[in-house]
Amino acid sequence: MKILDRYIINQYLTRLASVFAICMPIFVVQVLWLYIDELAGKGLDFETIFKFLLYFTPKLVPIVLPLSILLASLMTFGNLAENYEFAAMKSTGISLIRCMTGLFLLHIAIGVGSFYFSNHLIPYVEVKSFNLRKNLTKLKPAIAIREGVFNDLGQMSIKVKRKYGDDERLLEDVIIHEKTDDYKNRIVIKAKNGELKSKTTDATLQLVLYEGNRYEEIEGKNYQERLRFPHAKVNFKEYVMNIDLSKFNNIDLSEENYTTTYKMQKVNQLKVSIDTLERDFGAQRKIFSENFNKKHYTTQIKPIEDIEDYVSDSLIKSNILNIIKTSDDWRINQIVERSTSDVRGIIRSLENKKRNYFIYQKNINLHKMILLEKFTLIFSCVFLFLIGASLGAIIKKGGFGLPLVLGILVFLTYHFIGIFAKNASEDNSIDPVLASWISTMVLAPFAFYLTKRASSDEGFVNLDFITVPIQKIYSKYMGSKS
Repeated sequence: MKILDRYIINQYLTRLASVFAICMPIFVVQVLWLYIDELAGKGLDFETIFKFLLYFTPKLVPIVLPLSILLASLMTFGNLAENYEFAAMKSTGISLIRCMTGLFLLHIAIGVGSFYFSNHLIPYVEVKSFNLRKNLTKLKPAIAIREGVFNDLGQMSIKVKRKYGDDERLLEDVIIHEKTDDYKNRIVIKAKNGELKSKTTDATLQLVLYEGNRYEEIEGKNYQERLRFPHAKVNFKEYVMNIDLSKFNNIDLSEENYTTTYKMQKVNQLKVSIDTLERDFGAQRKIFSENFNKKHYTTQIKPIEDIEDYVSDSLIKSNILNIIKTSDDWRINQIVERSTSDVRGIIRSLENKKRNYFIYQKNINLHKMILLEKFTLIFSCVFLFLIGASLGAIIKKGGFGLPLVLGILVFLTYHFIGIFAKNASEDNSIDPVLASWISTMVLAPFAFYLTKRASSDEGFVNLDFITVPIQKIYSKYMGSKS
């Protein structure tokens, strides 16, 4: 490696480390605010919070690394151009492309390293962070009673319309589903108001309900009793419940019960999962199609055959309206009603299958995008370097001023194109392969265009094809006027 390459690489790596060290804490703080509801009020020690953030930090690298590469290359080459170091290099016959060669090869190595990083370390920390989050949600669940949704408190599920008062202890429109030993939802309690009497951090939570009803479905001893659906209903003005939370506060935060989600898998595992999901999905669709045709196609024809049994051809030919005047009107109405009911049943069946297939296809698409993201990161690092280096050489500005603004604009464009494409791919509006590569495909021509213009000492955009004709017309106009 020549002295020039070592000098440029040293300048670049210094800025890359600085920018990365600045950007990473910013994104970590964003993660902290994003999950603050899961951490606040649970009595967590500093070690647990640090571990939580530590597990999330590697997952931010695919976002922070491309941004750091773009900003570092832009500032490095902008500083070299601003200090006329490029002019000195060109005077000795060294082109901009030659100056970029060493860093270009370095970024290929960085891209390959990022692939192994995302294929090995990120799935590992995803297992750790996902299971830690699941375990944290079990700590002091009384604090996590949220409005408008059912909250699992172990022995019951509770839903409240509104929380108000001091420390949000007063509840409005309370619905509780108690869990029984047979795991059946046989007890339902509804109350207009409620109040949390004890502290929400105590081992036992005392909940007092006012003006409500308690419904319990009684399990019959034999088949005849179960057919009558026996139940008990009790009205109350005040109902006290003591909820034991000791089991839920004694949680092993290192327990790992989830290890097979798509974000936790490596490339070889993702390929197997995608093949399995697509095979099963295709088999399900084929089976449903065959069963649907066998079950419903004959049902659609049957009413017509029934009508022909009760209405003669001569009657239809003479006057189609005479069908409703026969003595068999009630049979025809019965057939029409049955046909309408069959069609509605078919529509409901198709709607249900459509929702199920949508979820199944979304799961397949998510697997594909996670797989392809591990490869697109390699090219993103290279193309963003080319864009940053070329922009720095063109604008001839280093530091955190204009380069920072341009770099953030380019990165946000790249980042949001990828986000919008991936969101569209989840509902199958865009092919997941295209959604994963589209942001990189947008970068590629832009990177080569800027590199070409920077190497030939041209500006960002050549507007001569617009300005030159206007100047000629203006000159002719002024000449004729004079």
